[in-house]
Amino acid sequence: MTDDLDGIAVFVAVAETQGFRTAGERLGVSASAVSQALRRFEKRMGVTLVRRTTRSVHLTEAGAQLFASVRPALEEMRAAVASVSELGREPRGTVRLLISPGAEQFLRDRVLAGFLAEHPQIRLDLAVSSEIADIVGNGYDAGIQLGEVIDRDMIAVPVSGDLTLLVVGAPSYFARHKRPKHPRDLVEHECVNWHPTSSSPPYRWEFTEKGRDFSVAVPTRVLTTDPVLLVRLARAGVGLAMVYAEQVREDVARGDLVPILEEYSTAFPGFYLYYPHREHASPPLRAFVDYLQRTRQSTRKASGTLQTFRGLG
Repeated sequence: MTDDLDGIAVFVAVAETQGFRTAGERLGVSASAVSQALRRFEKRMGVTLVRRTTRSVHLTEAGAQLFASVRPALEEMRAAVASVSELGREPRGTVRLLISPGAEQFLRDRVLAGFLAEHPQIRLDLAVSSEIADIVGNGYDAGIQLGEVIDRDMIAVPVSGDLTLLVVGAPSYFARHKRPKHPRDLVEHECVNWHPTSSSPPYRWEFTEKGRDFSVAVPTRVLTTDPVLLVRLARAGVGLAMVYAEQVREDVARGDLVPILEEYSTAFPGFYLYYPHREHASPPLRAFVDYLQRTRQSTRKASGTLQTFRGLG
């Protein structure tokens, strides 16, 4: 077994460098030693893997097949070794994140401050945008989006728990308007609404009744791309708004905003940090992922609730 592993290592070095001398330099031995080791490996395999000429080295069909088979495993081994070797090093560098509006509230204060305090050599570059972009093609390390819009082949780590959208209004608004009893009554009300970009249509408010999902096109007094402005306008009594329940938790507790139609609101998957593949996770990003996981684990233990993790990186 050891001879086979040594033979594979020599063969891969020759295949990757396409030469005995350069393979020997990588392995720390002479070109002659590489050639002899490769011949012994070919003899044990019973097949010629490399075609040698005076000027070049080429893989045979058998060699190409073997190289294609062992290369992915070798890359995983290299990544594992690199990951372990980094454990004793302080990660440094920049983590660039594309964050969906609304998600940033789950990263404020304690999470971001705690992470930066724990990793003084890491910088954060945070872009908040409604754009659903190719994060790799646009130079981001990762993105944060609602779980329902993330491709299933992504590595995803939960940032929030399940979310609920609530319709809220200020007491001053309800002093002038009768409270709607059903979502269809919203067509008689003034609403402040959101759209992801200036060219996008207004968001159709979504509800559930007896297990059936439906949406309502509400009259829009004010339309904005800023979810935070929705809360401010609703608080000022301009109109009704549909926002994340967590976003207005303190406003509701103080009585500044009143939730309505709660029986028609159901939870849905929340925000996830996502990135394409484990090998694309830089040491600073892996440190951020680890911090998010540890923070959520401590939060779940404190609250006594359990959340489901999908595809941890």
